[in-house]
Amino acid sequence: MSVAAPHPSTPFRGRLNGAARAVLAFGLTVGVAIGLMGLSTGSRAAAAASLTVLMSDDNAAHSEFVQQLRASQEPGSRFELVRLSPTGEMPQTIETAGADTEPRANAGVRTRSMRPTAADANVTMAVGVAAARAAVERPGQEPLVLAMLSRLDYETLKAASPAFRRSDRRVGVLLRDPAMADQLALIGAVLPQKHRIGVVATPESEPLVRELQRAAQGANPAWDVRVEYAPDAKSLAAALRTVVPMSDALMVLPDLIGDNQAATLSVLRAGAGAGLPVFGASEGLVRSGGLAAAVSTPSQLAQQARLLGQKVASAGNASNNSPLVEAATPATVRVNATVARGLGLRLPEERELTDRLAAPR
Repeated sequence: MSVAAPHPSTPFRGRLNGAARAVLAFGLTVGVAIGLMGLSTGSRAAAAASLTVLMSDDNAAHSEFVQQLRASQEPGSRFELVRLSPTGEMPQTIETAGADTEPRANAGVRTRSMRPTAADANVTMAVGVAAARAAVERPGQEPLVLAMLSRLDYETLKAASPAFRRSDRRVGVLLRDPAMADQLALIGAVLPQKHRIGVVATPESEPLVRELQRAAQGANPAWDVRVEYAPDAKSLAAALRTVVPMSDALMVLPDLIGDNQAATLSVLRAGAGAGLPVFGASEGLVRSGGLAAAVSTPSQLAQQARLLGQKVASAGNASNNSPLVEAATPATVRVNATVARGLGLRLPEERELTDRLAAPR
């Protein structure tokens, strides 16, 4: 496996650093807002499991995730949705419901009448980067799940927040993208005789690149992964000219290139010009001309997040300061049949490919 990895500074970095700065406003000032779980009676609340969900935007995927969480509540449990304001200083809305009742919106701020204990199996779940920042920074010891984060979102939060190093809170992190091993398994199922993968990344993508390299080395047979770095938008074309001749397929990582439409289209055009299939981690890439992607839907992620919350809540006192991090699983395969025909490929049905990813390896 060969890797070329120059690391000059990059304007791509602006988007990631800007996102990090934007969420720094979610500091301790939101502590009151996040901890809000008003209890009608102390004894009743202490006896029932409770899920508090923090949400700071109207992202469609986040909304679907929360709807699935609410729909899957256990009988007798309590669900509370705290909608944070854009600044994170106060909640805009607090919706509270039991498993058998409709949620109701309350305009005011509500406070706890008693603090829950670990035995109550109460969990706080933050959806998205801004809510995760607010949840991590506030004081408290209740189990915490951070959901709908990319790998780079998580790495940025961990590096920027000393609160991640606390040992008194159990934290789970659910990444929104499937593991690199699943992405490579999909490519292997589609191109069984090919083993050269080309990737263009930014310097900030190192956590993803390392995961990809580990997965490639652990596969049987191993993948030959060629990585070229594009420190800025102008160098993307040069990186592609280097990596395309050495590849049987291209992969778009869920990073600043994968999140940038123009950069993604550059990779897709380079692949099309060379007759190479392009794989990724989003349905948008498949719709735009990628061959296939392994993705997890918001509903699937909600089910996994609930299970992760149960793991974190039942883990007992934290023995170290390492969060329990899970990649999205199961993954659903999306295929662009038009691209497959253009490349002269006959692919299995999406359901069959999805089943292959779920099979033990």
